[in-house]
Amino acid sequence: MIKIKVGNNKQACVNEIPNDCPYCHKSIDPIIIGDNLSDEYLEIIYRCPSLDCKKAFIGSYYHDYGEYFNFSHCNIGDPTETTFSEEIQSISPSFIKIFNEASFAEQHNLTEICGVGYRKALEFLIKDYLIKNNPKKEDNIKKKFLGSCIKEDIIDAKIKKVAERAAWLGNDETHYVRIWAGQDLADLKKLIDLTLHWIEMEELTSSFETKMPKKK
Repeated sequence: MIKIKVGNNKQACVNEIPNDCPYCHKSIDPIIIGDNLSDEYLEIIYRCPSLDCKKAFIGSYYHDYGEYFNFSHCNIGDPTETTFSEEIQSISPSFIKIFNEASFAEQHNLTEICGVGYRKALEFLIKDYLIKNNPKKEDNIKKKFLGSCIKEDIIDAKIKKVAERAAWLGNDETHYVRIWAGQDLADLKKLIDLTLHWIEMEELTSSFETKMPKKK
């Protein structure tokens, strides 16, 4: 429990003070510059102490009519973007764009739609990966269902296994009834990460095999 000074020299007790800035995303000890207090809620206006940022943001708290106000959330700042390897950038810029848009939705607590975005990102990743390695099949790959592409066109067993499961969970995000009730959005993202990992490993291996062929 943390005691803080609010308007008119009053004190309020809160259970938490935000320790990272929603704009620069640095770990901080925020400066309190204002507040809005009622019996039911408390809004504290913080400022980032970083000289490179100094932006203000609002921490919202709700009163459970106990001893203190419970932290709820900070106002929306600048979302973080995921940076991908050169191999993935080369294979599918569209995947990166769609993935970060889905992440943007998730960071804004739009949890009912971000899963659909991750599912779309997965499809672009898989199809762009397959087209890169099978350019003569481009038209066919573009028209096929994602599941068929994974089953019929991916050769590497590790990529096939994780991509298949990522597609299952991605499809769950688009359907009324979930099949994989024990898994959630975090599992979908882990499977996409694994798919990325094995694609990167394959691409790097192929690259070094080309650069360093066996000596006769």
